[in-house]
Amino acid sequence: MSKQELEVIGQGTACCPGLSTAPLDEDQAADLAKVFKALGDPVRLRLMSMIASRGEGGEVCVCELTPAFDLSQPTISHHLKLLRQAGLIDCERRGTWVYYWVLPGVLDRLAAFLTTTQPAGAPA
Repeated sequence: MSKQELEVIGQGTACCPGLSTAPLDEDQAADLAKVFKALGDPVRLRLMSMIASRGEGGEVCVCELTPAFDLSQPTISHHLKLLRQAGLIDCERRGTWVYYWVLPGVLDRLAAFLTTTQPAGAPA
């Protein structure tokens, strides 16, 4: 697999247990690492934030994303492609423009993985 190819993690299934629930097995760690690798770039993290900020079911046109960066349109498209390959977003072409949205449950699954539960009586 090249650096630019990321597999889509299983959609509709729980990716992995939370950090404080149980250790990850090898496959879960590999799948989750692909997602974090996609989010590990500042441009992709900003793109994800811009798309996710539209809320549940919201979408954003690539024509609204590109001007926010001092990068060429092909570079923005490449970053969006990597987010799609990681299973974080999806898109649809409508005429000249492409519209992007966050896949349902993706952010919730990541949040659930990163959330730790506090024992009763423990300081917050």
